[in-house]
Amino acid sequence: MAQLTCRDLCIGYENTPVVTGLTFDVEAGDYLAIVGENGAGKTTLMKTILGLVRPVSGEIRFSDGLKKTEIGYLPQQTMVQKDFPASVLEVVLSGFLASKGARPFYNRAERELARVNLERMGLDGFEKKSYRDLSGGQQQRVLLARALCATRKLILLDEPASGLDPKVTVELYELIRDLNRDGITVLMISHDIEAALTYANKILHIGREIFFGTTQDYRKSDTGKRFAGIGEVDHG
Repeated sequence: MAQLTCRDLCIGYENTPVVTGLTFDVEAGDYLAIVGENGAGKTTLMKTILGLVRPVSGEIRFSDGLKKTEIGYLPQQTMVQKDFPASVLEVVLSGFLASKGARPFYNRAERELARVNLERMGLDGFEKKSYRDLSGGQQQRVLLARALCATRKLILLDEPASGLDPKVTVELYELIRDLNRDGITVLMISHDIEAALTYANKILHIGREIFFGTTQDYRKSDTGKRFAGIGEVDHG
């Protein structure tokens, strides 16, 4: 069942198009990698799906009982965010902000789920540690736990492994894969085309060319061959 449907979507800023003609569906349980050249509009698309940027035209529909406030989001981190002076538990609990509404305090169930998600990320016992003192990989795990507090259905990840060393990168990708296997739908922007082809079951390539389909079909496509350097492009 489709959780997210985009039809003839045009995205951009201040009614200036960046990408036009995006049509794709995200089914429950998909792992969709969003790839393409720098500046192609990948992050703009993610922000548009989240409702942070208005579409220039076209349609975005949510189904399967999904609401915008029930989407987990892991954005690219800035240096200011990396130095955020809060405890690990406080950062993870902030994933409930959209759902708790006007309540001034987090309830017991939310605190327990935050701890469960930290344990799921291999960070059991880190609750009181300062977020700013963690390694880059540990910080990304904390932010992933935070995203899981917002949803049990769909997470959006914008370059989650950016700046991490190869070993930590593989560990993070495997954690994300495990979440997907547990039933969480994943949309991930990645410049790591090898990781995209390894973990995702579908690819959305945006830029001068647009491709949407299975990873297997992307490998065979001229777009995939050009971008990922797979074999030789068939010029017909």
